[in-house]
Amino acid sequence: MHPSPAYPDPRCPYTVNLKANSLERAAGQPVSDRDEAREVSVQSRARRWLYKGLGCVFVGLGAVGVVLPGIPTTPFLLLASYFLVRSSPRLHRKMLASKTFGPIIADWNRHRGLRRGVKRIALVSCSLMIGISVLFGGLPWLARLLVLAAGAYGIWFVARLPVVPDRRIS
Repeated sequence: MHPSPAYPDPRCPYTVNLKANSLERAAGQPVSDRDEAREVSVQSRARRWLYKGLGCVFVGLGAVGVVLPGIPTTPFLLLASYFLVRSSPRLHRKMLASKTFGPIIADWNRHRGLRRGVKRIALVSCSLMIGISVLFGGLPWLARLLVLAAGAYGIWFVARLPVVPDRRIS
């Protein structure tokens, strides 16, 4: 594990101060708007807009996943975090400050795991959606087997993620 909650990509010059919900340079100084503009100007404009667009799309898919069972939330948020930290640190800070999305991303950055409740909801909703699809989806047998195999892999993958200890309020 990293000594600081840094992103695993060494090309990313930012770390996240999770207590302050702010981005910092690798040296520990906060990122100012001027630094952000300078950093972003190095990237091509097209790439920045593409990454910002993809980040927003993945935030939207994560929001849909919060409401609809069967659509994952965490993978979309991690992808959104990846793209936004490279294109718009300001939007990334807003996402980290979100009450809905911030804790999931913070847990992943700190511990590479999920809280017990998030994990339970993910496993139950995936199991339900796979079962409904196989039983009532009207799929051919080969498609049912593929859904079962993909679902089993997804459930196995989520089940093996570490559980982050719950915060105690005293």
